[in-house]
Amino acid sequence: MPKYIRMIIISFLLTFLVACDKPQTQEQTNLPIDETLCQFSAGKCYKEVADVQVGLLIDPINTPSEKPLMVTLNSNQAITNISMRIEGRDMFMGIIPVSLTKIQNNLYQGQLIFGSCSSNYMVWRVFVSFDYQQQSRTLIYDFLADNDN
Repeated sequence: MPKYIRMIIISFLLTFLVACDKPQTQEQTNLPIDETLCQFSAGKCYKEVADVQVGLLIDPINTPSEKPLMVTLNSNQAITNISMRIEGRDMFMGIIPVSLTKIQNNLYQGQLIFGSCSSNYMVWRVFVSFDYQQQSRTLIYDFLADNDN
């Protein structure tokens, strides 16, 4: 095999090794902080639809990749048929279903793990679907993985 082809192959392989470095924080990538993302360091992230306010909290609050995360969901009204899934917002990373367990009235918890090595700035999207007043409703929450802010 000619030497220049070997160099191209090695360069190609090294590119993928570099892509799996630890994700950088927003300060390191010089990206402005996206105010539309949930900031779990400030507490629960609330969304509202049809007079139902639903709060989402993920612990640990810095939402590390490849680590077990505890998801807590609460609502100010009784809701039924709750389902949750997580997907990459800007990049397809598969669909991660989250099984929720009722802890007490209007309070649910579940666990999940999501992957890393996707980019230096990975935003995940949570879809929460439920029934309220005999109608199906959906709320969407976005958050940053490996968020050290």
